[in-house]
Amino acid sequence: MTDAIDQLLINALMEDSRRSLKALAQISGLSAPSVSERLRRLEERGVLRGYTVDVDPRSFGYQLQAIVRIRPLPGQLQEVERQIIAIPEFTECDKVTGEDCFIARLHVRSMEQLDTLLDRINVLAETNTAIIKKSPVKRRLPPMG
Repeated sequence: MTDAIDQLLINALMEDSRRSLKALAQISGLSAPSVSERLRRLEERGVLRGYTVDVDPRSFGYQLQAIVRIRPLPGQLQEVERQIIAIPEFTECDKVTGEDCFIARLHVRSMEQLDTLLDRINVLAETNTAIIKKSPVKRRLPPMG
């Protein structure tokens, strides 16, 4: 379990994972060594799994983002999964219950690239694609309490 100070530190790091120990100490009212120890314990327990950066794919020419629902043809589940893993433009993928086996996020530079990449999957699966217009809720944690 985490206490209120741990949750405060986690939220502060979610907002900016580059915050210094000094800044985290000011936010939490603890000393920098105390903050360091709390973060170490959170890491050891697997609560904090890493520190990351948020890079905008548009900076690299990926102007379109799509959600792709993928339903493998009979006997093609493992091969579809291998193909998804092998295509680096698939930036996220979840194996799910229901009619579709996978829901994936795909970044592409153009509609032509989208067609080319999906053609690699379409010989193995049925796909349903939706272009993302806006993301009103970015990845976030559920309530911690």
